Amino acid sequence: MNRNLLVTALIATAAIGSSFAASAQTNAAATTQRDVKQEQRIENGLRNGTITARENAKLQSDEARVDRLEAKALKDGKMTAAKRAQVTEAQNKASRDIHTATTNGVNGNPLSASSQRAQADVQRNIGQEQRINQGVRSGSLTNREAATLERGQAHVDAREAHAGADGHISAREQRNIQHAENRQSARIYNKKHNAAVKD
Repeated sequence: MNRNLLVTALIATAAIGSSFAASAQTNAAATTQRDVKQEQRIENGLRNGTITARENAKLQSDEARVDRLEAKALKDGKMTAAKRAQVTEAQNKASRDIHTATTNGVNGNPLSASSQRAQADVQRNIGQEQRINQGVRSGSLTNREAATLERGQAHVDAREAHAGADGHISAREQRNIQHAENRQSARIYNKKHNAAVKD
């Protein structure tokens, strides 16, 4: 009788533990998916001229903050409700800032060199975030690995914010951003193809 009780208790504990792990993985997938959507909104604004290169710099600063919070929240492999609330609050602020930038009546020239460079950088951000999201969803990235990659995304976003702060992105500044993006791309590939498995 005691043996059956012990086996039942162990099975219940394992089921609860796996549901918490699945919940943490779901939270990570949801936050990275929202990163993708917000970067797409920024790209659309740059393409149609409702977001200027300077506004993009501020928005990339917001995105860097979100990515840093995600990295911090996932660092130990678990995203608690409190950490999730912090990330959601930062994402909500970034969303409001995107809305403000697209509706404030300040328009940029989507054909200018700076806007074209910003569009290319944001398009690359979208691709990198999609790769991270896909890795989290498929289990090829653990939450800890996703944390490392989000920290890398924060670094790239911060470079973009710094480069466009004056409203102009030079060819040299874009090369520096591309260098950071290439390193981040290699990190994503390596993390997705190593032997680590989902937490």
